[in-house]
Amino acid sequence: MAQVTIREVARTAGVSPATVSRVLNTSETVSPDLKERVLAAVRALGYRPNSQARSLRTRATTVLGVIISDITNPFFTAMVRGVEDVASAAGYSVVLANADEDLRKEQRYLEVAAAERMAGVLLSPASATETSIDVLAERGIPVVTIDRRLKTADVDWVMVDNHRAAKEATLHLVEQGCRRIGFIAGRLGTTTGAGRLAGYRAGLRAAGLPSARELVVSGEFRIDGGREATERLLALPDRPDGLFVSNNLMTIGAVDALDTAGVRFPDDIALVGFDDMMPALSLRSQITAVSQPTYEIGRQATELLLRRVSGEPFPERHITLTAELKVRESSIRT
Repeated sequence: MAQVTIREVARTAGVSPATVSRVLNTSETVSPDLKERVLAAVRALGYRPNSQARSLRTRATTVLGVIISDITNPFFTAMVRGVEDVASAAGYSVVLANADEDLRKEQRYLEVAAAERMAGVLLSPASATETSIDVLAERGIPVVTIDRRLKTADVDWVMVDNHRAAKEATLHLVEQGCRRIGFIAGRLGTTTGAGRLAGYRAGLRAAGLPSARELVVSGEFRIDGGREATERLLALPDRPDGLFVSNNLMTIGAVDALDTAGVRFPDDIALVGFDDMMPALSLRSQITAVSQPTYEIGRQATELLLRRVSGEPFPERHITLTAELKVRESSIRT
């Protein structure tokens, strides 16, 4: 008879494989009702843990997988440095994979991490609702998400308060006299992209300003997207007097579009970016930007993951760090 799998138990219980894994590992984060449903399915199906798989898991390689959404983004470069420092000190190696915001590519890397029995995975998910970590949950491989959250699984995560930071940046532009503030949005299928848009809108509401649909343009977290979105905003009959760009790569594209159009900042348009790492900009020191504690995100996420890898039982952890608005010349109007 074929052995019953965690996925089959999850389907019978009407829960995710991650929930089954947490119940079997006596996690305290599962509600009594869900726990009983899972245990009932275990009994009904006659599920037995695979002792060979457990043995392999015990002897799993001391390798952590890091699956990021865009390797060209310097935000992730600094974050991975924090990951490597903590992992190395604990005797672990790090394997880096670039999902390139592609769900299929991301899934392949997750399957590789499972097949290679990696000790744990740090993941910046391509989508809050479409990314699935079931293949890791089935094998008991812990996951911590970084910079973005998952809505498809209950796992630990580490990120900044994007809503608060975006609201603060928007209100800063209002304080400089801006009344039509354009917003270049990232991928709204991610919690980071959605959170920054919500923070921008909250800032407008707090200032008593309307949220005009034509002032919000998606740039997909890409340089080209930021350039094209800025061109669209500049083509409006009533162009914005302030511009908030919701990541560093799009800010590079936005500055290029402004330069090409002969639009000066802050005189013609006050400019704020998100992420204070734009080495491709010769004017980097002049750009007002939301600065994230990128190294700290990587460090804390890795410490959290290693605690899971060691089997330490503790409630699900959500760590929200503070981002800081660094005000410079690009947004100050005298």
